[in-house]
Amino acid sequence: MGVFMLRRQVLQILGSAFVSSTLAGAGPGLAGDVKGIRIGYQKAGISTIVKQRQTLEAAFKSQGIGIEWVEFAFGPPILEGINTGNLDFGFTGDTPPIFAQAAAANLVYAATLPDHYAEGIVVQETSPIKSLADLKGKKVGFGKASSAHATLLYALEKAGLAYSDIEPIYLAPADALAAFARGSIDAWSIWDPYLAIAQTGKVRVLAYASDVRQPNTFFLANKAFASNNPTLLSKLLDVIAADVHWTGEHHAEAAQAIHDASGIDLQAIRNTIDRSHFVVRPTTEADAASQQNTADRFLKIGLLPKPIKVSDIVWTWTPST
Repeated sequence: MGVFMLRRQVLQILGSAFVSSTLAGAGPGLAGDVKGIRIGYQKAGISTIVKQRQTLEAAFKSQGIGIEWVEFAFGPPILEGINTGNLDFGFTGDTPPIFAQAAAANLVYAATLPDHYAEGIVVQETSPIKSLADLKGKKVGFGKASSAHATLLYALEKAGLAYSDIEPIYLAPADALAAFARGSIDAWSIWDPYLAIAQTGKVRVLAYASDVRQPNTFFLANKAFASNNPTLLSKLLDVIAADVHWTGEHHAEAAQAIHDASGIDLQAIRNTIDRSHFVVRPTTEADAASQQNTADRFLKIGLLPKPIKVSDIVWTWTPST
């Protein structure tokens, strides 16, 4: 696949940044007052499967509660929406919640998808960089405060390098792809499906996230929404968990649904799904400890503005089954 086609694939994922909130009952209402649940999502992820299957709409119809899907290009704006009360619920990688908590702890971890999707650090096939240690002095592109940023921190640590040993280049995925293709950056730390799209070209993976850390992803909720509506939130998670389980058993159908919604290369999406794990469970003490380790690393290099205690914002979900 050519560079321009690859960039087009990435831009298709990033096509929409935000759709305005329209449901009645804006804000995290009290139980019995909720008329709609506003969910932030990215169209290349598991939330698209839930949206396409319309299972949440069916589950809450008898209660007169609508579901509004608000599309974003990245995880951090979803969490900003949750923090400000403009969204009730969302899904993102592990690093954005750390920075969201440091900014305003008005959100809670609602559930965990352990080791859900692949991330990796890639170089061009012809690159002289053969190992993580060879990144010393090199330009590495990635999204600032993204899960790929955390993967890079852990990878450098494994290779005996400090963050100061590389030249970080903060780029959104589409810009990073273009920079990577023209040789403006030497390596790229990125997550699926962008990683899967890149792998349709001639690249090598120096390390996957799973080689250096436990890359969890999370469902998060507005703190007031969770406090006021614990039964609704539990029901929401129960339905989503069932859809995630369905996806794990129906890879072809799930890939087709995401392809139809996003226009992303079908094989890249299938590769993404085939190497993903589809389990949803309550967020555990071990999950919080893993997040805390990552937060402490960002604090140490001066990127996290203040210390946080991850365990302070973990909500307890008891699955129905």
